[in-house]
Amino acid sequence: MTAVLPHPHPVPPAAHASIDAREVSAWFGERKVLDRVSLLMPGGSVTALIGPSGCGKSTFLRTLNRMHELIPGASLAGEVLLSGADIYDPARKLTDARKQIGMVFQKPNPFPAMSIYDNVVAGLKLTGLKATRTERDDLVEQCLAKAGLWVEVRDRLRQPGGALSGGQQQRLCIARSLAVRPKVLLMDEPCSALDPTSTRRIEQTIAELAHEVTIVIVTHNMQQAARVSQQCAFFLAEQGTPGVIVEAGPTTQIFGAPVDQRTADYVHGRFG
Repeated sequence: MTAVLPHPHPVPPAAHASIDAREVSAWFGERKVLDRVSLLMPGGSVTALIGPSGCGKSTFLRTLNRMHELIPGASLAGEVLLSGADIYDPARKLTDARKQIGMVFQKPNPFPAMSIYDNVVAGLKLTGLKATRTERDDLVEQCLAKAGLWVEVRDRLRQPGGALSGGQQQRLCIARSLAVRPKVLLMDEPCSALDPTSTRRIEQTIAELAHEVTIVIVTHNMQQAARVSQQCAFFLAEQGTPGVIVEAGPTTQIFGAPVDQRTADYVHGRFG
């Protein structure tokens, strides 16, 4: 039976969903890239994953919504719990995990020939949610507003998404992710291809969204991690060993009083 879209007018947010990775290890073929990584990402907050290139941050992020398993030869061990339920439970549908845990990629990827309007509602068809025209109209406005884009595009909703600037395209992708009402939003370096003005707008959007959706962001920008997150996890892979978390905790502690000298060296720019 096809699900019906809930009424799109604002409703009080449900209890924020936490995401809890327990002893997660990941492989590409024979090569182990993550070793027994455990991290609790609290609901209704922003967790930043930081560390040098090649330490497993993006791989870890992809394990959180079952995208890692799409890569040929990839495998995984451990558990990922969304509000206490394992997303890798064989009885759980893959589409449920993807609907509840959205992803925004490094490079904006709107459907270029599809209109701005149709880009936002594209996820409804993919997840089997039905909506009347009025509900879709309301949803498009609501999601574009949450992504900080409504004022800029409300008079050209029927123009192609690919005609927007890079920063606008990234915010359109955020709006598209929000349309299916995810509990968690994963972001893989969402600002790395953007100019400073667009980056600032995306960061404002992250701050506004964190009140209603749990956000996990991979970033190489230490200033950005310090600005947008409440919690940080520092990943490191040393001398060919798999990636591990060296230290995790409140962002103020990771940047102000880290326990491990390697964390202090990284956040202060002495390596990486």
